[in-house]
Amino acid sequence: MDVTRVAAVDCGTNSIRLLIADVSGGGLEDLHREMRIVRLGQGVDATGEFAPDALLRTQLALVDYAEMMREHGVEAVRMVATSAARDVANRDAFFAMTAEVLGTVVPGAVAEVITGSEEAELSFRGAVGELDSAAGPFVVVDLGGGSTEVVLGSADSAEVAAGYSADIGCVRLTERCLHSDPPTADEVESARAVVRSALEEALRVVPVQQAHTWVGVAGTMTTLAALALKMTTYDSDAIHLARVGLNELLPVCEELLVMTRQQRAALGPMHEGRVDVIGGGAIVVQELAAALQERAGIAELVVSEHDILDGIALSLG
Repeated sequence: MDVTRVAAVDCGTNSIRLLIADVSGGGLEDLHREMRIVRLGQGVDATGEFAPDALLRTQLALVDYAEMMREHGVEAVRMVATSAARDVANRDAFFAMTAEVLGTVVPGAVAEVITGSEEAELSFRGAVGELDSAAGPFVVVDLGGGSTEVVLGSADSAEVAAGYSADIGCVRLTERCLHSDPPTADEVESARAVVRSALEEALRVVPVQQAHTWVGVAGTMTTLAALALKMTTYDSDAIHLARVGLNELLPVCEELLVMTRQQRAALGPMHEGRVDVIGGGAIVVQELAAALQERAGIAELVVSEHDILDGIALSLG
């Protein structure tokens, strides 16, 4: 069986992540996974441009990632940029930087900006690969820094049934609405109104009432699950495919919204790069949970450590 050593890079609004893996027969064997908070989308919602210091943080992380790729003998590279890069006027500077860095690994490699629908499909493919198809249809939610993808499909189908990318995410929502520490009741209500408006269109496009299982991916989802499961430190192996009842999940979301950033930072599973924005993510989760419980009778969340990054890697096989 042919084996290809690949590197997948997911550059989002809040974090940049790397997966180096061997791809064969439609499956992945992980060699290295890493995530760094670079906040590429800092201020994008307000200014429409990448901030120079955000570009520099991203470049420094990508230089390190390229070195790891060379050390592992990577044969193919795919780097995708999502919500933040779709919105900016100065993205040429970003592309020039990625071409220079990735070109040291594979000549001609460069980041690509994918559409919301492409992001949704890659996230779905990565998330459901290890799930029992009998538990489907699945609604997969990828809650990022700048956007949230809602995707419906089955594990045994090559295509998703429906998907939508909503311009709400933990960074975008925090910058737009949640300015106080902790956020005021008025700020939270304003954020809820933004989320409900965005989800109204998502839920019109995606018939979530057909879903049997809710799968959540990305750092906000997995961190909320770790807190709901009362973990003292973040344990990715224990988190992967964990099931969390909404009666455990929703109180955690509510508690985070009344905590100061200092109090959030003291929580064992909390990554320092999520401290200031996880309240925005919690609001998105609350509103999604209410909609899925009402429309599909779903009472629990399954969280997956495998997501768009795995989908990117599989696309290289």
